[in-house]
Amino acid sequence: MADTEGDHVTWTFPADPGAAGAARSTVRAQLHGWGLDCVDDQAALLVSELVTNALRHATGPIGVRLLRPSGLDGVLRVEVSDPLPGLPYERFARPEDEGGRGLQLLARTARRWGTWSGDVGKTVWFELVVPK
Repeated sequence: MADTEGDHVTWTFPADPGAAGAARSTVRAQLHGWGLDCVDDQAALLVSELVTNALRHATGPIGVRLLRPSGLDGVLRVEVSDPLPGLPYERFARPEDEGGRGLQLLARTARRWGTWSGDVGKTVWFELVVPK
């Protein structure tokens, strides 16, 4: 279910194995609807990584929020929230490690990214530049 305000949209996904795929396809569809196909691959990949991290480390619903770029800044902002209060940190995985590269991918792909703790849980956000 989407909560839409024109310049942003928010969804809540259950903490189940299909959440990453559902979030990925939902984000792609919204970006297509906004005419932002130019960043849909990057946004879908990063949302998938963050939702997967939330599924591994938290229980409860996962929120995804997109903020449409304004005419002035040309930046798409994406937020992924979960009920776990602990903030993630960037690990440096060894070649033989199966995981631990999600935040590295985020740091290398996004223009900027960060985290914050809220009243209930945390949010990881990132920004992607929308080419003109």
